[in-house]
This record gives sequence, structure tokens and C-alpha cells, in this order.
Amino acid sequence: MKTLITGAAGFVGSAVLRQLLAAGHNVRALVRPKSDRRNLTGLPVEIVNGDISDRQSLDRAMAGCSTLFHVAGDYRLWLLKPGEMYETNVIGTRNIMLAAMDAGIKRVVYTSSVATLGVTLNGSPADEDTPVSLKDMIGHYKRSKFMAEAEVKRLADEQGLPIIIVNPSTPVGPRDIKPTPTGRIIVDAASGRMPAYVDTGLNLVHVDDVAIGHLLALERGKLGDRYILGACNMTLKEIFCTVGRLTGQNPPKICLPHALVFPIACMSEAWARLVSRREPRVSLTGVRLARKRMFFSIEKAKRFLGFNPRPIEEALRDAVDWFRENGYLR
Repeated sequence: MKTLITGAAGFVGSAVLRQLLAAGHNVRALVRPKSDRRNLTGLPVEIVNGDISDRQSLDRAMAGCSTLFHVAGDYRLWLLKPGEMYETNVIGTRNIMLAAMDAGIKRVVYTSSVATLGVTLNGSPADEDTPVSLKDMIGHYKRSKFMAEAEVKRLADEQGLPIIIVNPSTPVGPRDIKPTPTGRIIVDAASGRMPAYVDTGLNLVHVDDVAIGHLLALERGKLGDRYILGACNMTLKEIFCTVGRLTGQNPPKICLPHALVFPIACMSEAWARLVSRREPRVSLTGVRLARKRMFFSIEKAKRFLGFNPRPIEEALRDAVDWFRENGYLR
């Protein structure tokens, strides 16, 4: 039997694909016809064209498969047409879960995000049970992922969808071809183009460890449960200092208050909407998110999955090396 994966051409998806192949899975990848396929070059995987918005293509891709990894998702902090994100993250997720149930898929691993989880007021690490609701979600990405995960849970509770949910924190590492919002921060810091920072924090993790966590969830996860896949809680200043040590660049020394960054984001978004039509360097959603430290505990994944991520400096080194080797650093 085959394993179907969505999002295999992307950053996290391509890492999961490589882990599946290394573990001996016979893998089929559902890929949109216009996707950038550089992350798939040379890999022994069956590629089928399709889209999670097209139910017929999902039924064709699902035929003969026993396992599904739904990794595909739209991760942007700003976009001209927000409806596109809900089409992908919410409706697309519902489509593929319904197709999986109709096809008799025996086990599904769904890639959610820590974006759907609650955070603590005092900045201490949150976990899978920290209280949260839709009204706490800042921006269209968090809202759409929260709604998608809620739909997955509903299908599990009401219709017996055999699902395990994983919530990656902030992956860094090789093959970040877009790059992601976090990848752009690393590129700017490694290129000496980061003049200042704000007081915030993230939980970073190597993208390959996130992929390993997906396979551990398949093998050891409890149906209907969810697991945070992260590694190290770091302030933004600590991240920049680590990148500085790896590249020889001086990390930024100026800490900007959030109130000062807010009007910069307003101007940046106005320019993007009216002139460039491209994602701004500073977004209002990003500024609002930065007011809280997104720190998380991975004790549940360690205890029940045997998840054991590598040191975060190795993850940042791999990210910087890949960006350098592929011409992102100037």
C-alpha cells in the first residue's frame, strides 16, 4: 500500500517526504501543476497532479493508499486576497479529510501549527491544553489554521476520522525555497540587513526534526490527540546573536518598541497593496504577533512519541548554509 502526502514540494512537506522515503514508504505526492518542484528533484516518488480544492483529483490520488500525511497549507502573514488562505487551509483540509474517509484511509497525520494554540500571559511555555478560542487568533493565517484544526477534530469526533494532529512550532533549516517569513528574517540577519529588532520570542526547531516527529506521530501517536513539535524557546535577540556567530555579522543592537514599529508596518502594507503587490517586509499581523512570546513546551511529544530534537544552533547553521549555497545571501 502507498502513503499519500500533500505539500511535498514545500518546506516542511519536502522534509516529511524525505523521512518517509528513508523509512521505506512507497510514497505518492499530490502536487499542484504550477508548484515549484525543485524540492522534489531526483527523489523516487510518484507525483500526481491535483489540488486540494479539486475533489476529483483527491479521489484519484487517494486510490490504493492506506496512509495520508496532509502537510499542504498556505503560510503567509499578509496577502492581497485573504479568501485564498481560507480556501486552502480550511476548505481544502475538509475536502481531503472527507476524501480520506471515503477511501478508507487507515491513519491520517495532519500538520497543524502552534499558531492554533493558546499562549500564556507571563511568557512561560504553553502546551497542547493551554486555553484558547477563535477570538484569540491574530491574522488570517492563525484564524484559518484554527478553523481547519477545529474541522479536523469535528470529523474525528463525529465521523471517526482516524487522525493524529501535529503542531510544529517555527521550523528552520534547508530547502526553504520561498523563503518562509522566518526564513526571510534569517536571510536578512545573515546578510547584515537587520538594523533593529523587537522584544518577542519564538520556539525554533529543525525542519528535519519536525519531519521525524510526523513519522513518530504515525507510529506512536494516539488517535484524536495532538503533539507540539518544537525545540528551543528563544528571544528574537538570541536568534540574531546566534546567526551573527554563525556568519560573522554583527547582530542588531537597537530594540524598537512595538508602538514605533506599528506605523512602519502600516506604511509597508500600504506600499505593498497599492504599488508592489508583493508581501511587505513588515506586516501589521507580524507586529501584533510580536507582542507575545510564542514559547511552547514539547514535553508531551517527548514523553509519548520519543521526540528528541537536535540543538537549535545546528538548525540555524543548516539554514544559513543552505541559504548561502543557494544564492540567497548577498
